[in-house]
Amino acid sequence: MDSQAAVEARTAQEPTKAGGLKPNSLGVLGIVFFVLSAQAPLTGIAGAVPIAVGIGNGAGTPAAYLGAGAVILLFSVGFVAMGRHVVDTGAFYTYIGKGLGRLTGSGSAGVALFAYCAIQAAMYGLYGATVSGLVEHYAGVHVAWWVWTLITMVVVQILGAAGIEMGAKVLAVFVLAEFSILIAFALVTFFKGGGPEGLNLTDSFSPTAALQGAPGVAVMFAIASMFGFEATAIYGEEAREPRRTVPRATYLSVAVVTGFFAFTSWMLISAHGASKATDAAGKALASGDATGFVFAPITALFGGWTSDVLPVLLATSLFAGILAFHNSANRYLFSLGREGLLPRGLTALNTRHSPWVAGITQTVLAVLLVIPFALMGKDPVLTLFSWFSGVAVLGMMLLYFLTSVSVVVFFRRSGADTRPWNTLIAPSLGALGIAGAIWLIIANFATLIGGDATTAHWLEAAVPVVLAAGVVTARVKRDGRETAAAAN
Repeated sequence: MDSQAAVEARTAQEPTKAGGLKPNSLGVLGIVFFVLSAQAPLTGIAGAVPIAVGIGNGAGTPAAYLGAGAVILLFSVGFVAMGRHVVDTGAFYTYIGKGLGRLTGSGSAGVALFAYCAIQAAMYGLYGATVSGLVEHYAGVHVAWWVWTLITMVVVQILGAAGIEMGAKVLAVFVLAEFSILIAFALVTFFKGGGPEGLNLTDSFSPTAALQGAPGVAVMFAIASMFGFEATAIYGEEAREPRRTVPRATYLSVAVVTGFFAFTSWMLISAHGASKATDAAGKALASGDATGFVFAPITALFGGWTSDVLPVLLATSLFAGILAFHNSANRYLFSLGREGLLPRGLTALNTRHSPWVAGITQTVLAVLLVIPFALMGKDPVLTLFSWFSGVAVLGMMLLYFLTSVSVVVFFRRSGADTRPWNTLIAPSLGALGIAGAIWLIIANFATLIGGDATTAHWLEAAVPVVLAAGVVTARVKRDGRETAAAAN
């Protein structure tokens, strides 16, 4: 049997095959910026925290973020262990295929692509509505949300084709801006000793606080806010020293995201007062503008200028997330084309080593997902954003679960890594935690999407249908190749 070093040396060379993406383009911080962009920090805080506080476990919401972070960290241990042996832009489906078979891997590829395209389309809906409102407020001109969305699709396509380094630089500016103002607010509030009731550590982090109200709803939104951290492996081919860069970027991303959401949500609750936070969040939700729960205390602390800056940062936060998911989705298309599961034309690279055909294909898919909502006159936030973000989270959680199981199976079969914690204990605990999260998501799915039970059931069914379609397609292609080989 090969030694672990030999296996790593051999697998690390896989990305150098024909049609590879540009190597040595991203370091640890570059990858982390892509992850934080996918998180869309301000969007996650302004969108998820008011709901988690208002209808979840109230002041105990920060504990939900810590719990979600712990589950994702356990998942990451096995995820990183597998990443040392498999470096591929397909990440999830490649990992799943290594342990659970190529057919299951191919089915999961369909789920991953579906989830990435769905979450990007969801963000386009919220982005279009946000920009339309900003332009109308400041310029007095009303332009339909979908017009801004289509214009932005062109910009995203251009940036995506310009190469991964350009995308990282653009995202760095936007992420630092929104991250800075939220962290500044949280730190100032903390060092001031909190809000009217102080810091109240036990009101947010004690077991009693964590389990009050509807903790399942809070955990569900906390996990949804961490969507996108797996980009650390997707960019493995373009990373410098991927066997070192990807693990470091993964652990750093999980730690930063968990700490950021837990700390910022705690300070927001403290600013309102732990005993009053639930009512304040409920009123913000009832007003139709949940961001008021977040923006009001920041404006009160820093002054009226932030009331003009924060909505703009919300728009740039969404743009950063859209660009990050565009890059993730087109790399999945590229990888599927290289594996022969989709047309080979998707592997075409431009002079900047960017998968431009895959990028165009992804943009076309985004148009096809968004336009029906525009033609039917649907509210882009209540339908497009809510529905697609919910189904995307459900799809990604299924991938997390399958990946954890695959890690255990792969290392038990191959013996490539015999460390119990990394290849058995942590992945198994992660799988249990993720299974619990999936149960919570399904049980509260109508709440997550803000829709009725019928819509929720249709969206829930879409995930296993896409998984099955991917398996069937791969089976048909495999049988076709075997038949052709036998005929020759």
